[in-house]
Amino acid sequence: MQVPSHPLLEVCVDSFASAMAAVRGGADRLELCSALALGGLTPWPELLARIRAESKIPVRCLMRPRPGDFLYSDEEIALLCSQMPPLLQAGADGFVIGVLTPDGDLDRPATQRLCSAAQGAGLTLHRAIDVSRDPLQTYRDAAALGIDTVLTSGAAASCLAGEKTLEQLLALRDKINGPQVLIGAGVNAEAIRRLRAGLPGAAAFHMSGKTERESRMRFRREGVPMGLPGLDEWHIQQTDEAAVRAASLALHAAL
Repeated sequence: MQVPSHPLLEVCVDSFASAMAAVRGGADRLELCSALALGGLTPWPELLARIRAESKIPVRCLMRPRPGDFLYSDEEIALLCSQMPPLLQAGADGFVIGVLTPDGDLDRPATQRLCSAAQGAGLTLHRAIDVSRDPLQTYRDAAALGIDTVLTSGAAASCLAGEKTLEQLLALRDKINGPQVLIGAGVNAEAIRRLRAGLPGAAAFHMSGKTERESRMRFRREGVPMGLPGLDEWHIQQTDEAAVRAASLALHAAL
């Protein structure tokens, strides 16, 4: 497996507006999902097709059937497999996948089913690695399945807090010529500068660059929530073009 040496800035988006902001800001690749406020779920092919009509930027689609843990039933795995062909037809370049066992290891048979359903498209192991029992072993298992990228915070709440584990993963990457280590969680321009200074092998970063946009609704009925506690309908999260641009400049300036 040949690890790309060029820098990569991937931006996670869940709307057309966010995707276009990421493109204008200089993203190298998109991770497309729905419901980013819930950690991201499988996106709709129609949204991908709309993005693809405006940009040829590479897009990997998150395959996640529900919020919560990464222990999936056979029915959930089958659903994800059935959702991949329409996304490929709509223009997906790859998929972001991962399944854990009850004991916190990578579920290799279930993940292999998803790898096969991807039909040779690019594959990222998502942050299931960060809640796995042994992140280094999970990385090795991902490499054995032919997954080309591993998205990780270093098994911490943020990439800066996970710097020690990220250092170990980057060393393992170089030792076994393993998947690209895509650093995520709390990534912005300053985090990129700090991690590139401390981890010279770090070249790939993943961010959402979210900002909160005020709803354009003038009439607002309060006290009738539609979603999770703490979330209201009058503030919309959207990718900030300026944040993406600053991160892109920081990544390239650090070389």
